[in-house]
Amino acid sequence: MGALMARKGILSSGPDTSHKVESSSKALALEPVKPKPKASLMPRGAVGALQSSLNRMQENAVQELDGTLIDMAGVEDRLGTDTQAQKQLQDSLKAYGQQVPVLVRPHPKSPGRFEIVYGRRRLQALKSLGMPVKAMVRQLDDHALVMAQGQENTARQDLSFIEKASFAAQLDTGGHDRQTIADALSIDLPMVSRMLKVGHAFDLPFLRQVGSAPSIGRDRWMALVKLFEMPGAKARAEGRMAHSDWDGLTSDERFEAIYKQSSAQPAKAAASPAPSAKPRTLRSREGKAVADIRSGKRGVTVTVPARAAEGFDTWLDAHAEELLQEIHDRWQKTRA
Repeated sequence: MGALMARKGILSSGPDTSHKVESSSKALALEPVKPKPKASLMPRGAVGALQSSLNRMQENAVQELDGTLIDMAGVEDRLGTDTQAQKQLQDSLKAYGQQVPVLVRPHPKSPGRFEIVYGRRRLQALKSLGMPVKAMVRQLDDHALVMAQGQENTARQDLSFIEKASFAAQLDTGGHDRQTIADALSIDLPMVSRMLKVGHAFDLPFLRQVGSAPSIGRDRWMALVKLFEMPGAKARAEGRMAHSDWDGLTSDERFEAIYKQSSAQPAKAAASPAPSAKPRTLRSREGKAVADIRSGKRGVTVTVPARAAEGFDTWLDAHAEELLQEIHDRWQKTRA
């Protein structure tokens, strides 16, 4: 029995580890596993896409700018100023505010200033009213500026043929190639050539005085180009601009006025007499000069200089009729 108890004691002697092992296992099972921190780097493509998206949002955002900080840029696309239309635009902006923003770019040479890309009439009206200008600001180089301005012009239905032709000529003078001009105006290359022929034929000061001439198409302008090739035609047109009624004419009427004046045939100047032959000196038997005789288209003239006539001039005057009759009789005998 004692041996048995001892055996049991042997079996039960020492600490009971089964409970500890179980508890340890439970502790390990309950303890959360901490994940290793991951790198917070965003893929390069995602960063670029995000930056591009932010840039687009900034470009499309409408800002309010002080109109005095916006300068003109690009090329002149409006010829003359329609005072009535500009007044209507000002009244609309004053009553309803600016609904359509203009497009500007940061000034390439003056930090803090801007250059207008399109929306010139709105800009001028807002400046006159002293109102801030709602604008989209975009980073554009000179090529992109021209393209944006040209495409805006193409979208407008009220830009006349001569305004587009002048726009093309200014781009050509500025060094832009013909494909760029074609793309900017959404026309083909043959049309670019026709527009340049008209646009280069008239300088900007001349076109500003005529204005946009909205009802005058390409054929009439081409006809005026040909008229200006005639001597004096351009001078006659410019003379018509100096008339007192010029300011009261519409742009279309101004074109018609200079067209009529250019095509008018100048009055023929009175034919000047042909230069007379060199006078011939008539001498006495002694060889003394007594008179000069000159023949010309209008007849024959005999001149007896009084200073050396010694009275012969007076005597000739007294007997001229008799002497002339005698000479005439002699002439008739030669015809018999």
